[in-house]
Amino acid sequence: MIINLYSKKIFKVLILPIILYLTIFDIKIFNREIKAEKKLLAATEQDLYLYKGMGASYLCIASKAGIEFQKAVGVATATYVQVIEGKHGGVVKELGDKKLKREQLFAGAEFQIVTTAIKYCPDSVPKEVAKKVKKILKENK
Repeated sequence: MIINLYSKKIFKVLILPIILYLTIFDIKIFNREIKAEKKLLAATEQDLYLYKGMGASYLCIASKAGIEFQKAVGVATATYVQVIEGKHGGVVKELGDKKLKREQLFAGAEFQIVTTAIKYCPDSVPKEVAKKVKKILKENK
């Protein structure tokens, strides 16, 4: 009985400051920014340079470790695309504010990764792939 009476007094003493705090000041828990609702920024040229460099690095290391080229380029490309979609919403600044389709991202990512790998580890890229890439680059100059 004494404990029950004592706890009621403590409750009455503490409840007023708590109610005042909740009504006058915002609770930080409810005002936290939700990152999923935050507007994603388009991938800049620097972002793309970093992602293709990482992809090419993975491709070079995987090829030297004995992983088949197609598998290695597939993993590197998929990772690149996931980052562009997740961090940038599939939007590339150079191309405007239009969200790119997944197929477009895959094609562009694979080409960028392979061309970068040709520069840094040409022996990791099969000769027929390197020839195709060089031909495409020559045609588009």
